[in-house]
Parts: sequence; structure tokens; C-alpha cells
Amino acid sequence: MRVIIVSGHSGSGKTSALNILEDIGFTAIDNLPLTLLPALIQEYRLTQNGQQLQLAIGIDARNLSTDLSQIEPAVARLRRADIQVDILFLASDKQQLLRRYSETRRKHPLSSNEVSLEQAIDLEQQLLSAVEKFADRYIDTSSLSLHQLRETIKQTVAANSQQLAVLIKSFGFKQGLPTDADFVFDLRCLPNPYWKPELRSFCGCDQPVIDFLNAQPDVLAMSEDIYRFINRWIPHFTANSRSYLTVAIGCTGGHHRSVFVANQLHQRLSQLHPQVQLLHRDLV
Repeated sequence: MRVIIVSGHSGSGKTSALNILEDIGFTAIDNLPLTLLPALIQEYRLTQNGQQLQLAIGIDARNLSTDLSQIEPAVARLRRADIQVDILFLASDKQQLLRRYSETRRKHPLSSNEVSLEQAIDLEQQLLSAVEKFADRYIDTSSLSLHQLRETIKQTVAANSQQLAVLIKSFGFKQGLPTDADFVFDLRCLPNPYWKPELRSFCGCDQPVIDFLNAQPDVLAMSEDIYRFINRWIPHFTANSRSYLTVAIGCTGGHHRSVFVANQLHQRLSQLHPQVQLLHRDLV
């Protein structure tokens, strides 16, 4: 049996994540009290073919705070019962959450006449801190489209839990740092194709930009150094039973240098490691 617990900030895409998991074969249940999770799993295990069941459970700040504080021992008990459990924590920065709520008629579950939206967001972050610290995968949805969220979740779910899943993510510093990164590499010191008028409209996946950057010794040296560092330490993260590693490659706008180097890293690391994923966060 496999159980994926989906948690995170209200407005960060938890409902979309549950819908995506349901689309790929999970039985999705939202807003389940944590104390009822063992009984639910036991009930499903007694049904026919229960061992093959895949459950996606939404647990968030609507749960009692005492429930949320027990997330670690509750999951540990399930794992001792030979149940594969993964926790996905979806988050978004406060400004994005404020914007999303201002653009919809939805009400934050913790807001009231006495509690403003901003206060509710801060309170929810405090309540969910125990879950966030214990999560197997932290997904920052601040800049993700629904399509990118879908692909990220599919790649996460499809990854073999016995292998380290490495995500290579390009991004632009102008749009902010990715908060889910384990390592961040800054390429802004490298020659920038943006300042070549004939290259500005292209991206790091296009041949004219590829040819330009391939001709820059510093770009190739930076790419090689990052590759050697990540490849050197992947076995240590694997030996430490880590499930996910996110490597963020950043340039100014996230269109040229970071995309080019991220593509190179993905291509080279994929030849040596089975679970290497690629995401261009700010490439439109």
C-alpha cells in the first residue's frame, strides 16, 4: 500500500495536487483528521486487493493542532507496518498567497471577523511548521503553472522511493529564489546572451544561444564545476536515505544561461543516475 499525505499552505495548490493524484490512480480524500488515518488504512487493507491501494490524503491547518503535532510518530507507525508513506508539502510566498486570495472569492479557512487574511496566513504557517519540517518533498508553487505543478507531482510520485530523485531547476533571480532548493548556483557572473540583440529573443534551449554559450570558456568551466560537485555528493545523499535533492541554477532572467547549464547538467547526470528531473521555472 502507498499513502501520500498532501499538506501545505491554503492557496498553494493542495486541492490541485489531490486532483492530479486522483487522475493518475490514487484514491483522494481531503481534510482527513490525522487521528482517523490508521483506521482508514486498516479498513482499506481489509478490502480485496487492499495491498495495491494508493491513497492521497489531504491534511492541513483545518486539522486540530494537536493532530498536526503528532504527524511524525503517526507516520513512523505506518512505516513500521510496511506502508510506504510520503509527505508532500506545498508552499507559496506570502505575497503570492495574498494575491491569489484577492483574485478569488475564496475565504481563507483561518480568517474571520477578528483575524485578517495576512494574520491567517501567518497563523497557518505556525500551525503547519511540524508537518513542513517532517515533509519528504517541499514544493514551492509560487511561480509554478498548473502544468508545471502537474509534471512536478507526476515526477515525484513516479520516482522510485529507494532512489534519490534529483531535480535540476533553472530560475531567474528577478523572480526570486526558489525556496525548495538544497543547492543554489549563481550564473550571473557569466557572459549574458541577453546583451546580444540577435540572441535576446531566444532561450537557452535554442541553437543560437547554445552556440554562443558553448564558445564561452567560463560558462563551460562553471557547468563542469557544478556537475562535478553534484555528481560527487549524490551518493552521500543517497546513503543518508534522502529521497529528493533540488539543485537550482540561476541567472538574471532565467531564460538563457541558467537554462543552458541546467540542460547540460540534466543530460550528463541522467547518464549516471536513474532519477534526474528537469524544470525551467521561469521559461515562458
